[in-house]
Amino acid sequence: MAPVTSRSGLAARQWAVGLAGYCCFINLYSPQAILPLLSVEFGAGPAEIAHIITASTLAVALTAPFTGSAADTVGRKRIIVAAMFLLTVPTVMVALAADLQAVVFWRFIQGLVLPAIFTVTIAYIGEEWPREEATAAAGIYTSGASFGGFSGRFIAGIVTDLSDWRMAFFVLAAMTLIGAFAVALLLPRERKFVRSEGIVQSLRQMLRHFRNGQLVATYAVGFGVLFNFIATFTYVSFLLAGPPYNLSPTWLAIIFVTYLTGVTLTPWVGVAVTHYGRRRFMIRVLAAWLVGAILLLVPSIWAIVAGLALCAGCGLLTQAVSTGYVTITAKAGKSSAVGLYVTSFYIGGAFGAALGGLAWVWAGWVACVALVGAMLAVMAAIIWFVWTRRVPPSPEAPPVSAS
Repeated sequence: MAPVTSRSGLAARQWAVGLAGYCCFINLYSPQAILPLLSVEFGAGPAEIAHIITASTLAVALTAPFTGSAADTVGRKRIIVAAMFLLTVPTVMVALAADLQAVVFWRFIQGLVLPAIFTVTIAYIGEEWPREEATAAAGIYTSGASFGGFSGRFIAGIVTDLSDWRMAFFVLAAMTLIGAFAVALLLPRERKFVRSEGIVQSLRQMLRHFRNGQLVATYAVGFGVLFNFIATFTYVSFLLAGPPYNLSPTWLAIIFVTYLTGVTLTPWVGVAVTHYGRRRFMIRVLAAWLVGAILLLVPSIWAIVAGLALCAGCGLLTQAVSTGYVTITAKAGKSSAVGLYVTSFYIGGAFGAALGGLAWVWAGWVACVALVGAMLAVMAAIIWFVWTRRVPPSPEAPPVSAS
C-alpha cells in the first residue's frame, strides 16, 4: 500500500487508533457505574462484586505479552480488526449470564481478547508514526481510550436505569461491532512492520526487554497507574451509592464525566514533554494527582467530583507519557515490549481491586485513598531516580529530552 501522506489519510489513521482505544475501554470498565446495583442483585459484597473488574484485568495481564509476540510475527492490522469483531461475543454473553460466576467468566474472556487490540495499536503507533510524533499519537489513542472509559460507564448507567443492566451490555456489544467495521475501513495496512522470525524468536525478544532498565522502570509506573485508577474508580461508586449521597446508576454514570478531562489533556502531552522534559513533567503530574486524591476525602459531592477529574486527567497523562516512552525506548520487538507494559499495567489493576477491597473492608474510603497516595509516592520515586535524563538516540531521529 502506498504511504499515507494526505491530510485525509492522516486523519483516517488518527480516527482509527482513537476508535480502537475507544472500543476497548467501553467494554473493560463499563460495570463500574453499576457495581452497587449488581452487588444487590447477586447478593455480593463490594470486595466480591469487584471480581467482575478483577477478572478482566487479570486476563489482560496473562495474555498481553503473548499477544505482542504473535503480532510481531503475524502483523498489526489483521490482529486489531479480528480482535474487535471477536470482542462482541463475550460482551453479548455477559448480558445473557445467569449468575455472578457466569458474569465473571465472560468478563475474563473479554480480557483475553482486549490485548490484541490495544497492545498492537500502541505498537502500530510506535512504528507507523515518525519518532518525534509518537508521543502525540499515543495521546490521540489515549484520548479515545479515556472517552471510551467514560462512555462505557455512562452508557451502562443510563441504559440500566432506562431498561436493565443486561440491555446495557447488548448496547455495548453493538457499538463494538460498529467500531470494528470502522477500524477495518479506516486503518491503513502497516508499512514499516518487520516480521519476526517466529513466535519463539519473538518470545526471546520479549525476555530481552527485561535487560532494559528503562523499560522495567516504565512497567513499574504502569503498574501504579491502573492500581490507582481501579482502587479509586471502583470503590468511589460504593461511597457515592451510600448515604449521604445515595446516587442512582444514572448519577453514578454522570460522575464518570470526569474521565473527559483526559480527552482534553492528553493530545497536548507531546508539547508538555517537550517543554518541561519527561521526568519533571511527570513529577508535576503526580503531585497534582495527589492533590486530587486528597480532595476525595472532603465530604462534599463537588469536592469529590473535582478530585475525580484531577485524578483522571493526571492518570491519563501519566499513561500517555509512559506508553510513548515504551515505544521509543524498545529497540526491537515493540509489540512484545508494549505487551509487557500492558501486563504490568493490568496486574496493577488486579492488585488495586483486591487491595482496594481489603482497604474498604478494613477502614472504608479513607483507607482506599491512603493506598492511592502511597502508590503515587512509589511511582514518583521510580520516575525521578530511575528514568534517564535523556532518551538514547536512534538512527531515525535526534535525541529527545526526557529530563
